[in-house]
Amino acid sequence: MPQDGLRSWLATGVIVAIAAVVRLVGLDHPKGQIFDEVYYAVDARNLLRHGVEWDDKVDRAAFVVHPPLGKWLIGLGQEILGYNEVGWRISAVIAGTLAVLLVTRLARRLFRSTVLGCAAGLLMAFDGFQLVLSRAALLDIFLLLFVLAAFTCLVLDRDQRRLRWLRALEGGFDPAASGWAGRPSLGVPWWRLAAGAMTGCAMAVKWSALWYILLFVALIFLWEVGARKSAGLARRWRDTMLRETSWVALFGLVIVAVYLASWTGWFATDHGWDRHWLASQGRTELPVFGALTNLLHYHEAALHFHTALDKDHPYQSWPWQWLLLGRPVVFAYYNSTGPCDAPTCSVEVLLLGTPLLWWSFIPALGALAWFCIVRRDWRASAIGLGALTGFVPWFAYALDGRTMFYFYAAPAEPFLILAVVYVLGVFIGSPFRGKCMARGSVPMPPLAGSAAVGLILAAGHVLLVSANFAYFYPVYVGDPITYAEWQARMWLGSRWI
Repeated sequence: MPQDGLRSWLATGVIVAIAAVVRLVGLDHPKGQIFDEVYYAVDARNLLRHGVEWDDKVDRAAFVVHPPLGKWLIGLGQEILGYNEVGWRISAVIAGTLAVLLVTRLARRLFRSTVLGCAAGLLMAFDGFQLVLSRAALLDIFLLLFVLAAFTCLVLDRDQRRLRWLRALEGGFDPAASGWAGRPSLGVPWWRLAAGAMTGCAMAVKWSALWYILLFVALIFLWEVGARKSAGLARRWRDTMLRETSWVALFGLVIVAVYLASWTGWFATDHGWDRHWLASQGRTELPVFGALTNLLHYHEAALHFHTALDKDHPYQSWPWQWLLLGRPVVFAYYNSTGPCDAPTCSVEVLLLGTPLLWWSFIPALGALAWFCIVRRDWRASAIGLGALTGFVPWFAYALDGRTMFYFYAAPAEPFLILAVVYVLGVFIGSPFRGKCMARGSVPMPPLAGSAAVGLILAAGHVLLVSANFAYFYPVYVGDPITYAEWQARMWLGSRWI
C-alpha cells in the first residue's frame, strides 16, 4: 500500500466533503414528493407508526413487493428531521456520501494508488446518476451502498487470508507436506462474515442483490484457490473446498439472518399483510415455523408480482440502453417563475448519468476484458464481473417483456467507475508495479508511454467529467433555468424528455 496514510485520508476527506455539500445543498427542493417518493416516503412513515407498511385508504396493512430495510432507513431520517423533504431524503444523502468514501478507499487499496483512489471518488461524486439517487427517497442508493460495502469487505478478506498464508510460510509451513498435519490455522474470516452482513442488508433492500450473492460466493472460492496457488499447495481446489465450504455456508447463514432481521416489524405485529395466513386458511400455525411459512407465502406473492410486471411506463428502458443513456427517468418537471431571466423557468430532476462518464464506461469495459486476459489481473476480472452482474440478469427479464428502469443499474455503477479508473491506471502504469502484479504476468510500461503523460490524460478525463457534470447540474437538482437552456441539455432529444 502507498505510505501516505495521513495525506490519503486528508484527500479522501476533501472528496467526501465535496460530495456531501453537492448532495445537501437545496435538499428540500423540489418541494413535495417526487417520482417514487410517493410510495417509499409514505411507507417509511407507516413503518414508524405501525411496524409494517400500511394502506391509509382502507386502514389496514398494505401488500408491498420490496423488503423493508430501505424504507426503515428512510424512516430513520423522518424520525430525526420530521416528515418533510429533508427528512425523507437525508438518509439517501448519507448513503450516497458513504458510497463515495468507500469507492475512494477501495480503489486506493485495489490499485495501490492514492491518486487513482481519489479519481474514483471524484468520478462518483460527480456522477449525475448517483447524485440524483442520493437526493431522493428511493431504495436504489441503499442497494448500491450495501453491494459496494460487501465487495469492499471481500477484498479486505482476500488480503487478510493471503496475509495469513504468508505468515504461515514465514513460520515454516511446508506446502509440499501431504495430509492435514501441520496445516496452518487461518482463523475466523471476520471480513467475510461482515461481507455477509452487508449482502444481507442489500437483499433486505431489493431482491436484485441475489445475483451478487452468487458472484461473491464464486469470488470467495476463486480467491481462496488463488491464495493456495501462491502459497504453493498442490491440491489447492481440494483444500479450498474442504476448508472453506463451511465458512461460505456461514457467510450464507449471516445473509439469511440479517435479511430476516429486517422483517422484525412484520414478525412482531399481528396486523402485517398475511401475517397469519395459515390461520386464515384454517391450518395450524406453529410457533416460529408458522411465521416463517407465512412470510414465505408473502414472498411468493411478491415474486409473482415482479415476474408478471409488464405494464408500459413512459420512462421504462431496456438493459442495453442503460450504458448508452437511451432512456433516463424524469423524477420531476414543471414550469415556474424564478430567477432565470425569462418569464417562466424550466425545473427538472432528471435521473441521468454524467454523459461523458457513462459513455466512457463502454470502452472501459472492453479494455478491462482485454487486460483481464492479457495481464491475468484478478482485479480486472472481479471489477468486470461486478459490473456485468448488475446488467446481464436483466437481459433475461427483458426477453419476457418485464417493465424495468434505468435506476436498476445502480449496484453496477461503482464497478463501472472502478473499470474506468483501472484503465486510467493502465495509462499511468501504477496498477502493475512491483508486488501488485500477478504471478507470471509480464511487466508492461504505461500505455501512454510515460507515467507523466498518462497522469495528464487521466486528469484530463476527470476534469472533462467534472465540467460535464457542472453543465448538467441544474437538471440534476431542479435549479430553475430557461427553456432554451433546458432544451440545450437534451442532447438525445426526445429520448431524454
